[in-house]
Amino acid sequence: MTSIMLKILACVTMLIDHVGYVVYGTTSWFNYIGRFAFTIFAFQISEGYIHTKNLKKYLLRLCIFALVSQAPYLLFTGTYAYISYDLDKMPLNIFFTLALGLIAIIVYDKINIKPIIDCKLFKLKIIPLILVAAIVYIGQLARVDYGYYGVLIIFFFYLFRESKILTTISFLILVLFRYIPYIISSPGNINYIMFLIFTALSIIPILLYNKRQGRKVKFALYFFYPVHLFILYLIITLI
Repeated sequence: MTSIMLKILACVTMLIDHVGYVVYGTTSWFNYIGRFAFTIFAFQISEGYIHTKNLKKYLLRLCIFALVSQAPYLLFTGTYAYISYDLDKMPLNIFFTLALGLIAIIVYDKINIKPIIDCKLFKLKIIPLILVAAIVYIGQLARVDYGYYGVLIIFFFYLFRESKILTTISFLILVLFRYIPYIISSPGNINYIMFLIFTALSIIPILLYNKRQGRKVKFALYFFYPVHLFILYLIITLI
């Protein structure tokens, strides 16, 4: 799959996820399918860092769209979505998560310090890793969408980018950490189990990525997030 194919898949599954709340008013198969969206968005941030020609503009763009998207996000989530399901009930939209993930990558990569592990698969640097942990904690405190999990997923996609095996293992471990506590605390709730399964499956498109960009679409996919949230909000209020 090319980069543009992954981005389109992420947007489509995100739309399915959000439409599910509007149509059913509760968790459904639509929302299980929607678990693919954030995984792909997180992976794209790692790829964006590697391939961007202007890192400052890339980060600024994420921050601008975070601010632009906040009102539609609050309107949509506050009016309807996640009222009956608290797993992702966060006050800051996904662009804040993506921006923090990118900052974590920048901090880790730009601090020039000798790694304690330096191999072909990854480099482990202690002091930058501590700073990344602080950024992850800030994300959790700020209650960005997906919390600590969201920022860590982005960082891990970058840290283990040279190995599909390590990428998959680290991703699955984080998925287990995210959902197992919910499954244990609510053993009769099948939704958490299905969320875990579909989130784990969302690594498959990443593994099929062929490292090619495909057709270039610069801003359309950025605008898709706030625009579709606002349209769904209007639909909700009219209904």
